[in-house]
Amino acid sequence: MPARFRLLLAAVIVALSAWGGATYAGRAAADTSVVTDRPIADLDLNALVGSGDPDKRVIETAYEQVEHSYYETVDAQRLVDGETKALNCLITDCVKRPATAGHGPLVAGKATGSSIHDLALIESAVDTVNARYPSAGSKAHVTEVAVGGMLGGLGDPYTTYLSADAMRALDEELKGGNFGGIGVYIGKDPKSGAILVDPIEGNPAIRAGVRTGDAIVAVDNQTTAGLPLDDVERRIRGPRGTVVALRVKHHTGNVIATIRVTRDVVHVPSVRAKIEDGYSYVRLSDFGQTSADEVRDAWVAARKQGVKGYILDLRNNGGGLLDAAVDISSLVIHQGTVVATIDRAGHREIRSANGRAIDPLPLVLLVNKYTASASEITAGALQDDHLATLVGTKTFGKGVVQSLYMLPDRGALKITTARYVTPNGRDIQHKGIVPDVVLDQRVDLPIIDTPADKQLAQAKAILRQKDQQ
Repeated sequence: MPARFRLLLAAVIVALSAWGGATYAGRAAADTSVVTDRPIADLDLNALVGSGDPDKRVIETAYEQVEHSYYETVDAQRLVDGETKALNCLITDCVKRPATAGHGPLVAGKATGSSIHDLALIESAVDTVNARYPSAGSKAHVTEVAVGGMLGGLGDPYTTYLSADAMRALDEELKGGNFGGIGVYIGKDPKSGAILVDPIEGNPAIRAGVRTGDAIVAVDNQTTAGLPLDDVERRIRGPRGTVVALRVKHHTGNVIATIRVTRDVVHVPSVRAKIEDGYSYVRLSDFGQTSADEVRDAWVAARKQGVKGYILDLRNNGGGLLDAAVDISSLVIHQGTVVATIDRAGHREIRSANGRAIDPLPLVLLVNKYTASASEITAGALQDDHLATLVGTKTFGKGVVQSLYMLPDRGALKITTARYVTPNGRDIQHKGIVPDVVLDQRVDLPIIDTPADKQLAQAKAILRQKDQQ
C-alpha cells in the first residue's frame, strides 16, 4: 500500500504498503503508511555496543531495535535463520536460479536467547560472506541483505529494512509535491512476484497507456524478475525529458506491449474534490501531511456552495500518517476516542479528536478491499460513532502499527510496534471492516468516479434519502 507505496519520514507507520492503488497486497509488504505524533527515532547504538565499523553498527542497531521494540516477543532463532536464508540466496544468486533460494554453504547458528551471543552469530555470517564471497557485493550491500533477511525471519511483511534511497522516496511520497519520474506507484504481487503498477492520474505513465494492475516485465530491456522494488524504481526514474521503455503485461487480456514514456516532473495529488449533484465528493489518495487541511478546505468550500452532504472516497487508499487519520476523523468527531494503540506490554495509548470538527452534514465513506491502515482507522472510528455510512466492500484488515527508526547508513527500520483498535475496541487485523451497505464492483481505478461507478451512485442515493427525511 498508498504503502501510497512510498511514505514519509515520521516515527510511526500504519499503512498498507500501500499504493494509491494499494491494489495489491504486495504493497503491504513495501508499505509505507505512517502513523505517529513522535519524531523519528535516530538510533546510533555505537555508544552502547562500541563497534567502530559502520556496517556492523547498522546490524547492531537493527538487532537491538527489533529485540526491544517489536510488538511481540522476538524469537532470536528466527532472526538468525532469516539472515542465513537471505545471505545464502545472495551467494547462490537465487534470483537467476530460484530453485537454490535459501540453500547454500552457510548454516544457521543456534541462538541461545543471549543478545551478545545471538548478535555475534548474525555478525559472523556477514563476516563470512565478506571474506569468502567477494562477488556477493560490497560490504554495505551484504549488510543490507543481512538486515533485510533478519527482519524477514519474523514473517511480518510490515517489518522491513528501507534503504537510504527508499527513505528518500518515502519522504517524497507523504510530503507530496513534485519529483522526477513517470508517475506510477509500484508494488510486488506476493504470489507471483510480478511488479504491478498503479499510474497516478494526470502524469506521463497514464497518458502513455499504462493502466492499473499492469505488470512491468522489463525496464529498458532489463528484466524486473526477482528485482527489489527499490531497484525497479531507480530504473524507472530519470531526468525530465528522457524516455524509459517499459515492457508491460496488461492486466486484461494478458497482452504484452512496450510502452515508451517520457519522464517529467511528477505531481502527486492527495485530494481531488468537486461538487456534483449537490454533494461534495472528495477522493483521498493517501493520508499525508497536508491531507487533513486539504479535506477540511474542500468541505468548507463546498459548504459555502450549499451542498447537502459529503462523500469521502477512501477506496484504494492504503493509508498514511496516523496524525492525518486522527485529524481527518476529527473533522467529523467532535470529541472522544478516534483510535487506541496497544504495545507489547499491553500499554494502551488513546488518540482523541482534536477539537477541530466542522459543522456536520450527512457523510458517506466509500471503501473497498484495498482501503487499509490509516484509512481503516478513520472508517472504523466514524462507523463506531455512527457519524458516517460506509458503502462498498470489506476493507483490507491491517490493524498493526509500524515505527520508523533511522540507521547509521541513512536507511531505516520499519518495525511493527503496536496493534490498534477502533473506539469500540474492534481489532480489525486480518478481519477488515464490513461496510454498512455492501456493494461489490471491480476494483479498476478507471471505474472510480465514472458513470459505471455503482458505489458512488449508491452514496449519492443514500444522501438524497437522508435529505428527504
